[in-house]
Amino acid sequence: MESTATPRTVLVTGGNRGIGFAIARAFLEHGYRVAVTARSGDGPIGSMTVRADVTDSDSLDAAFTAIEAELGPVEILVANAGITKDTLLLRMSEDDFTSVIDTNLSGAFRVVKRASKNMLKGRFGRIILVSSVVGLLGSAGQVNYSASKSGLIGLARSLTRELGSRNITANVVAPGFIETEMTAVLPPEQQAKYLSSIPAGRFATPDEVAGVIVWLAGDDAAYISGAVIPVDGGLGMGH
Repeated sequence: MESTATPRTVLVTGGNRGIGFAIARAFLEHGYRVAVTARSGDGPIGSMTVRADVTDSDSLDAAFTAIEAELGPVEILVANAGITKDTLLLRMSEDDFTSVIDTNLSGAFRVVKRASKNMLKGRFGRIILVSSVVGLLGSAGQVNYSASKSGLIGLARSLTRELGSRNITANVVAPGFIETEMTAVLPPEQQAKYLSSIPAGRFATPDEVAGVIVWLAGDDAAYISGAVIPVDGGLGMGH
């Protein structure tokens, strides 16, 4: 007898480029129904793209409402949207700091809060927060970014304690250096310096990060929650 279960619905924030695009594409390849939020551009073919800004609760609410009408309640949330405003501490303005926190950390809170209502109702949820190796390793010139990314760990662990009995998991994936348009523009000597600090001796592909996230959303990872899973080639060991 064939299964009549419908595929689960996934939302990837910032799914129009880089890691987010690869995550959305990987879920599509595994048969999920996929929506992405984007401020501009579109997700992969086969996904539903909705315009939303994670710093604006009203735009997120409208995006969720549109997704729910088209694909059903969001059961798997990948909070991936993020920005950087890198500069050394003494040059960093208060806006450089607060705007990065507002997108990367408060933005995750906003989407998690909106998604959790239906997850609680359906007694199923997978919340995956995309952090960074620098959230625990630290990085000169990135006190704003690294603070926002380490904050996601406290968020996931508190969610686990709060929602864990309702079949909802919350985990953090912490990528290292990834082959994206951001690393492609680094000068060769900077790339060589980064590579020398990575035991694997290479950058990750976006698909390697996406594969871990799809696995976390699946049945095999149902008993994993509050975890920080590094995808960094050994760069952040010991954290």
